Amino acid sequence: MKTSYFSFGQCHTHSYNGITLDKNIVVKISAENPRDKMFELFGAKWCFEYENIPNMEFFPRGVFNINTNKFE
Repeated sequence: MKTSYFSFGQCHTHSYNGITLDKNIVVKISAENPRDKMFELFGAKWCFEYENIPNMEFFPRGVFNINTNKFE
């Protein structure tokens, strides 16, 4: 299992299980292929994939873990 972190672009806003995910959040996914899971959930409407947690100064709403459906 691999963990990756993903960010969204300025115009990429999604609703996931009642949570609004946007440019101010980093999504954390742990899976065999996190990138495939990101495409499955959000299509091509996201921005970057990171192997390590990015500089959170740019993401004031924090990290949302898709696997647990909670903020970390």
